Amino acid sequence: KIFMNTLKYLQSNEFLLDVDLWRLFANLEELNKRSLSFLKTFFETVKEHVSRSDSPMDFSSILRKFFQGDLCQTHQIYCLNYTSAVFYLENLRQREDFGIYLKQWCEQNEQCKRLHLPELLVTPLHRLTRYPLLLNNIWKRSTDETEKGFVWSLKEKVEKSIRDLEGKVKWLDNFQKFRQLQEVIVWPQVWDRDKRFFVPECLKQSLRENSSENILSSAKRRLLHEGRLTLAESTRLLDVYLFLFDDFLLITKIKRNKKKYGGSDTGSIPVCPSLTPELQSFIREGGFCTVLDQPIPLDRLTLKNIDPVHITVFSLRNAFLIQHENRYRQCIAVFLLQAQTETAKKTWMSQLETAISNYTTQRETKKSTAFCSPAESSEI
Repeated sequence: KIFMNTLKYLQSNEFLLDVDLWRLFANLEELNKRSLSFLKTFFETVKEHVSRSDSPMDFSSILRKFFQGDLCQTHQIYCLNYTSAVFYLENLRQREDFGIYLKQWCEQNEQCKRLHLPELLVTPLHRLTRYPLLLNNIWKRSTDETEKGFVWSLKEKVEKSIRDLEGKVKWLDNFQKFRQLQEVIVWPQVWDRDKRFFVPECLKQSLRENSSENILSSAKRRLLHEGRLTLAESTRLLDVYLFLFDDFLLITKIKRNKKKYGGSDTGSIPVCPSLTPELQSFIREGGFCTVLDQPIPLDRLTLKNIDPVHITVFSLRNAFLIQHENRYRQCIAVFLLQAQTETAKKTWMSQLETAISNYTTQRETKKSTAFCSPAESSEI
């Protein structure tokens, strides 16, 4: 509330007017109001029982009012905005004026106890997960069977609500990440990627309409592993950045741009905090990734370790080979990659092998399900 009220005060004096309060704090005021109301009512019941021993400690009406009301729903609204808030905050922290607001106006306040805004924004998420523990303790100490059954059903309802919320938060986090990747990854046209392909200008527009960028728009796709490697070409070593998804591998060339994201430009693209620190830093420097070759489906990818003998002869350190095969099992591309360390190489090979195995298993399961014949009728 210190951060929120201070920002309101600054905006009333025409500072930081472009900062969106809702994007940063969502429904925090309503959440505080509901939580405080629940807390006061809860302790009033305990206090009344302690002062009057003949007064029964009946929590049913309180729990019914708040947990069948909008206490959990108010938490859910806040939690669903949390990923977006952190995303937005990371962008704002690049600005000098916002940094002054955080450090000099808020963090020096004694009530903050040296905590920063990201550490405080996550607190309501933790509180929501403690409600089932509270309900479970009430259930243990209840003597009335009807009350015990009611409290237990509430506990299960809240736990289900949290499980559903976790799924939504993961989906939103994945959505934010993939939206950022769509901004960073550049897909060159086939005639730009390979000079062998000639396409007249009059036909290029119709081919551009079938854009490859939509490949990252699927909400079901997951990013399993990513990182920078070195690609050994015939005449040079090339810095590349690999993205391992749950169904294909994407190899991109690292490019740099003079225009930077972040900074004081409020219209700039924020950097998603769930991306790796390396990629976050790279994006802030104005970098982007150009797709080197077509995506390699995991069922068309063959992984090979480089023999130690070749490492000595050809000066290949921490190297492994990726082979792309077509549907006829013909090799159509080969990529000789080098990691910075032996540990990084082993991690990449392990991640690739696991992803290939999981993808193959899923495909086989789908096939067996699709071709599974129905039970034969007894009348035949």
